[in-house]
Amino acid sequence: MTDDNRLGEYLRARRAALRPQDIGIASHGVRRVAGLRREEVAVLAGVNADYYTRLEQGRERHPSAQVLDALGRALHLCPDAHAHLHRLAGTTPGTRPTGTTDRVHPALRQLLDGYPAAPAFVVNRTLDVLAANALAEALHSPFERMDNLARMTFLDPAGRRFHTRWRRAAEAVVAHLREAAGVDPDNPRLRDLTRGLTEQSADFAVLWSSHVVRGKTREAKHLLHPDVGPLELAYETFDVRAEPGQQLVIYQAEPGSSSARSLSLLGSLHAAPVPPAR
Repeated sequence: MTDDNRLGEYLRARRAALRPQDIGIASHGVRRVAGLRREEVAVLAGVNADYYTRLEQGRERHPSAQVLDALGRALHLCPDAHAHLHRLAGTTPGTRPTGTTDRVHPALRQLLDGYPAAPAFVVNRTLDVLAANALAEALHSPFERMDNLARMTFLDPAGRRFHTRWRRAAEAVVAHLREAAGVDPDNPRLRDLTRGLTEQSADFAVLWSSHVVRGKTREAKHLLHPDVGPLELAYETFDVRAEPGQQLVIYQAEPGSSSARSLSLLGSLHAAPVPPAR
C-alpha cells in the first residue's frame, strides 16, 4: 500500500472498526481479521470483491460517486464520514480548499469582545487558536498557553484535569483533524501537527489510526477550572464566510445554572483592573 493511498487506508480502517454483529451478519468460526472481511463489505455494497480489494490496496483510485455511496452505506458512515469518503476519492465538487489566511479581521475581533459573558474564540482547520476574548482566555488559563486545541488536549498536563470527560474531548479533536485532512490533505501545518502529536502522544497515535471523521458537534463541554470548579457549557460553531477554514466558537452556560454563576465569577476573577480616574 502506497503512502498516498488515503482512500484505501480509510476504507480499511472503517472496515476494521465494524463487527459482524454491528450490522446483523452471522459470524461463524475463527475470524483472522479485525472487523468485517473485504468480501463482506463488497457484498453489502453490491460491488465485486476483487474491485473492492483494489480500492483498499490503491490499485483502483477512481470509484464512481454511486460506488462510494454504496460503500458509505455498507460501512455505516455518518454524514461527516460519508462526505470525507467522497473528498478522499475526489468526487465531491469543490474538494480543493480555497485560499485562506490565519489573519482574523478586526471586525471579527470586535465581535469576539462583544460577548463579554460568553467565552468566544476563532480557530482554523488545524485547531490553532487565532483570536480569543477575555473570558475565553480566562477559561483556558490553566493551560501553559492557549495556542492549539489539539496540543492543549494531548500534550499539556492541564488537559486531562480540565476536560473531565477527557476521552470524549480527545476523540472529538482527532475526528475534527481527520476531517481537515480530507478537506486539505496537503496542508503542511496539519502534517507537522499530526506528526508531532503522533510522536509525543500514544493516545493520539491510537485515535489517529482509527480514521474516525466528525465535524464539530453541539455536545456539551464538561470542564473543571481550578478557580471556580465544574462547568457544563454548551457551544455553537459558525463558519467565517470571509475566511474559509476559520470557525467562530462560542461557549455558553444554561441561564441561572451553577455553571452560569461560576462563569460569571471566573470573568470577575480574571478581569483586568480598572485604572484609577484622574
